[in-house]
Amino acid sequence: MITTQTLTQPGSQSVQISSPVSEPAQVIAQTADNLWVLVAAILVFGMNLGFACLETGLTRAKNATNVLFKNTVTPLISLLIFGFCGYGIMYPGEASSGQILGFGGFGLIENELNSVGIASWSVFLFQAMFAATAVTIVSGAVAERIRLKSYLFFSVLMVVFIYPVVGMWIWGDGWMAHFLPPFHDFAGSTVVHSVGGWAALAGIIMVGPRFGKYVGKRILPIQGHNLTLATIGVFVLWFGWFGFNGGSVGSADPLKVSSVLVNTCLSASAAGLSAMFTSWLFTSKPDHTMMLNGILAGLVSVTASADQVSFYESALIGFVGGILVVLSVLFLDKRKLDDPVGAVPVHLTTGIWGTLAVGIFGSLAGWHQFGVQLTGIFIVGIYAFGLSLLFFYLIGKFSGLRVSVSDEFDGLDLREHGLSAYPEFTLNQR
Repeated sequence: MITTQTLTQPGSQSVQISSPVSEPAQVIAQTADNLWVLVAAILVFGMNLGFACLETGLTRAKNATNVLFKNTVTPLISLLIFGFCGYGIMYPGEASSGQILGFGGFGLIENELNSVGIASWSVFLFQAMFAATAVTIVSGAVAERIRLKSYLFFSVLMVVFIYPVVGMWIWGDGWMAHFLPPFHDFAGSTVVHSVGGWAALAGIIMVGPRFGKYVGKRILPIQGHNLTLATIGVFVLWFGWFGFNGGSVGSADPLKVSSVLVNTCLSASAAGLSAMFTSWLFTSKPDHTMMLNGILAGLVSVTASADQVSFYESALIGFVGGILVVLSVLFLDKRKLDDPVGAVPVHLTTGIWGTLAVGIFGSLAGWHQFGVQLTGIFIVGIYAFGLSLLFFYLIGKFSGLRVSVSDEFDGLDLREHGLSAYPEFTLNQR
């Protein structure tokens, strides 16, 4: 349709201009919002590459193919299983509002706009990427000694029974969303990171440490083979976090998105520096891997509250998170809990801290909110950790969890896959 406007400038004659009628503002806004959620999902999808690089770089060369394989197969499993049943569990519909468990049926629901104008399939794609993130946290924690088929079994069980259930409680209008005040987790410090961290901790306990890591009371460092790759991985993950936190706004609102992204970056920066100085203090040298995990700790720490806190508060949350991740790494080693990539310190320790920070900083701060956050952490921890322990136990009973000592010594690349990531350098190495 063409409309005609008459424009009159002071001191001049009237001029008629013909122009097409613009679309309604609401349609434009919905299109922009939906497009931003899809772009955010694409950014989060790219985090799979970040995890692959980070975990591969922090483990030994003889296991590189195995780590890369797990980080490749995880999003494949997550997309299919979450689409088949996980999405229906996480978003069961109004009939299960406020309930502990609901189910919206198998397969994706009809693609339609939700109450805020976002297509349901866009929400699915975004959340499927979150599910893959939660699962891949476990991959790094149990790297270099778990059987591949055991990891695959656990991944399927986690996407069906753990992630979508907790997601339903908090984001799917389940019972934790009906606390007074509601439990607040903006982008997944608990739903994604703590859930993945609890599962990783259960895996570490059940699989046990790598051969030669702990000898008597001594802790023998097992260094990763490629810090360049690990560093690339961290920056890819940071880049993906723009989608992780930015997409959780649920719209393309310029003020909300920009404030969330600024808070995300400030927290990561403060945490990276505090981890560097903390490691320097405790080990007499600035540990690069600690700084890398410090950056991730800052990202995880602010993920629950990025929509609520100020410029200064986000930096303080990250600063504390960077200290906690270093102390957590040292604590796990003292307890002989072997985590090759620091998955539990990064995702569980600082995920808990970030969830508690909602009740300490920002517009929701208060003792009542702090109590709700603490209660939510406790409930999710019991469920995710307890069910993960059970799954790992059952998998161990039926198929075995751990590779043999000789397989571990030779490397999982050759034993599990029959090929090496670096054939010119690792075929004759132990």
